[in-house]
Amino acid sequence: MNGTRRKRSLLRLFVYALLPFVLLYFAPLQARAADADNDGDTDERTYEDDPGSGEDPQDIDNPNVGNTVTIALNDGNGSINGALQIVLILTGMALLPFLLLTLTSFTRIIIVLHFTRQALNTQTAPPNMVLLGIALFLTVYIMSPVFSTIYTDAIEPLNNGDITTEEALEAGIAPLREYMYPQTEVKDVSVFMEIAGYEEWSGAPDDVPLQVLIPAYVMSELRTAFIIGFLIYIPFLIIDMVVASVLMSMGMMMLPPTTISMPFKILLFVLADGWNLIIVNLVKTFF
Repeated sequence: MNGTRRKRSLLRLFVYALLPFVLLYFAPLQARAADADNDGDTDERTYEDDPGSGEDPQDIDNPNVGNTVTIALNDGNGSINGALQIVLILTGMALLPFLLLTLTSFTRIIIVLHFTRQALNTQTAPPNMVLLGIALFLTVYIMSPVFSTIYTDAIEPLNNGDITTEEALEAGIAPLREYMYPQTEVKDVSVFMEIAGYEEWSGAPDDVPLQVLIPAYVMSELRTAFIIGFLIYIPFLIIDMVVASVLMSMGMMMLPPTTISMPFKILLFVLADGWNLIIVNLVKTFF
């Protein structure tokens, strides 16, 4: 049985690895020499001087190139071929969980919801899938302005051929930076700037590299989530202490206090409309 599963896993990995090459085979890219002197002739030789004609060391330093090689996507109309888009989409889907965890509000939300379930001591209610679904849709709600800006400023102009890939990358990162920096504590940024070797930092958000901002943002999110989780734990901890004291005074030391306190926790949570308080105030922390 294990051998069959192993064979199926290896076959699946082989198919996934072979898929990009198959797509590129059926939709090959066109490589051609660019027109160096704008005379309409792209069949020129790609060097200016004959090989071996250099006379001094300076000639070796200068590239002996008369034109360059360019890649035309979708017959050169500025858009990416459909097969290549599929390859890029598959690659993006593989990286999507990591981007979701590090660049959005998902981390704080899922940790706070987990602390809430642990404080109620309900074990698997709500289930993990429900918590993940709630966290995912709250993340989409919170990040929708950022996603809309990225699509308007980066993806749509790139598809229309108005900007280059580098310009689209810069335009797409800018809204994420504007979202992440206000959620990041300055001390976390300073620590990672110092570790990265940026000793002179003026304190301006634009001077923080992305490779420094992302770990600083993740650390701040973890700290904020644990602080909120601690505050959620306090009223339920008081209930546990009161129930444990009552049981000890009645001589019921063998009875687990958590078994008796859980109905009171759920009752308090329902009467206080706990889910509304937690989710609404949690969302407000991002605005």
